[in-house]
Amino acid sequence: MIGFLRGRVLSKQPNRVIVDVQGVGYEVIVPLSTFYEVGDEGSEIALRVHTHVREEALQLYGFRTALEQQLFERLIAISGIGPKLAVAVLSGIESRELVGAVQRGDVARLTRVPGVGRKTSERIVLELKDRLADLAVPVEPSAEGTSDDRLRDDLLSALQNLGYHRPVAEKAIEATLAAQADANFEQALRGALRELMR
Repeated sequence: MIGFLRGRVLSKQPNRVIVDVQGVGYEVIVPLSTFYEVGDEGSEIALRVHTHVREEALQLYGFRTALEQQLFERLIAISGIGPKLAVAVLSGIESRELVGAVQRGDVARLTRVPGVGRKTSERIVLELKDRLADLAVPVEPSAEGTSDDRLRDDLLSALQNLGYHRPVAEKAIEATLAAQADANFEQALRGALRELMR
């Protein structure tokens, strides 16, 4: 079984990356969260891999973080959820947000993920609620975190909820805060949106 790949990006498209490992190209299916973090063609890449074996195919699923891989493996253990739907879930909701939604029993948030209906959302909450305690969830910023850090986090969350992808949103936030160091949340959000419209 393949559990890890390090090489260069040969080609990439949403949900799929071909990794060149010393002349061998591995086709790896990835969630959008991983796809957006993958560099351009020719850049180095390292992915955690889940090898999924079926009668007619052997498919590789790749993840940037241990948390994404752990969530994927717990999702496919749920009856009625296959790898394709698990990737769709991870593409439609950020990993930490998924953990939070399951712990809160927030079925409504999960049903906003494309391809996930109410029954599937309820099943995810029911099946995963007790299985998340051992996950390597990154520590949330502490209350002692600077107000600047909290402002950045709030802005990033707002822009992602509006549909902007993380790297694009982060660039807009940095440009806005560099130009308006003393901006409050509303002013910074307006500035970031202006940056994104350019």
